[in-house]
Amino acid sequence: LQIVESGGGLVQPGGSLRLSCALSGGTLARYAIGWFRQAPGKEREGILCANSNDGSTKSTDSVKGRFTIARNRAKNTVYLQMNSLKPENTAVYYCAAEADGDECLIGPGVPLVEYEYWGQGTQVAVAL
Repeated sequence: LQIVESGGGLVQPGGSLRLSCALSGGTLARYAIGWFRQAPGKEREGILCANSNDGSTKSTDSVKGRFTIARNRAKNTVYLQMNSLKPENTAVYYCAAEADGDECLIGPGVPLVEYEYWGQGTQVAVAL
């Protein structure tokens, strides 16, 4: 399975951005998808995920109400919609996949190795 993220860039505080996570070499329906981010000098953290079977989503408190995850099975692509962005959201954003992840896991205490496949990341900068 290969994963490619795109859509990162520079956005002003309060703005929105949509990241894409395109899968190839595998079918989206087989994988739970997680979105992660790593800010400068900080550890990588999981922020949202979607189940493989029904696409149900989970989010951490840090992004709840502002970030959402959505799947397009026809395009084998998962999206991260980010609204009301703040400077502290500046980070490299990663998409990752877990095979046969009927119920995705995300957030503190969930090891990164839970997800076997990772993209290269896309940079998001929130600044004036």
